[in-house]
Amino acid sequence: MTARFRLKAATAAAHERLDACMSCYDLGCRVDYGAFLQAQARAFIGVEAALDAACAEIHLPDWRERRRADALRADLRLMGLDVPEPARVPTFRGEAEVLGAIYVLEGSRLGAAVLVSSVSDEMPKAFLSCGNPAAWRALTSVLDERLSSPELLDTAAEGACSVFAVFENAARAFPGADR
Repeated sequence: MTARFRLKAATAAAHERLDACMSCYDLGCRVDYGAFLQAQARAFIGVEAALDAACAEIHLPDWRERRRADALRADLRLMGLDVPEPARVPTFRGEAEVLGAIYVLEGSRLGAAVLVSSVSDEMPKAFLSCGNPAAWRALTSVLDERLSSPELLDTAAEGACSVFAVFENAARAFPGADR
């Protein structure tokens, strides 16, 4: 089994909890979409800053091109919404934790490709539209190459689960209209 699928299995419960929180947003509703973007921004900005502090570009040279916080800020500005304070994020120590965290951020691009069709054309979609399938494939190759032991995979899964928790907490801080 590849590192990607091992990470997927190890983080499945955390991913399911996050999906349950995020499914409460009706992205076709302006209020819910705004809350969704604010929740995403709260988590993304904090996680990206923590990855910058952990020198993520050492472990993934194209890290800077993968960042999406600026797209979130632009979408929020276009919606007339404030950018929330970044969430508190654990410090990522070492390559495995960094790669685990990036795995979650990059995996969210796959979900965004599905979610973008739920958003009306009148609303900004820069954040949800900046996907790149080649970047995902490149990341999975890096994961397979660098997470070569059970210990490294466990550490990466811990980093990934901590990021899922940041996103879950952010979603709870910006409830959708139906909650």
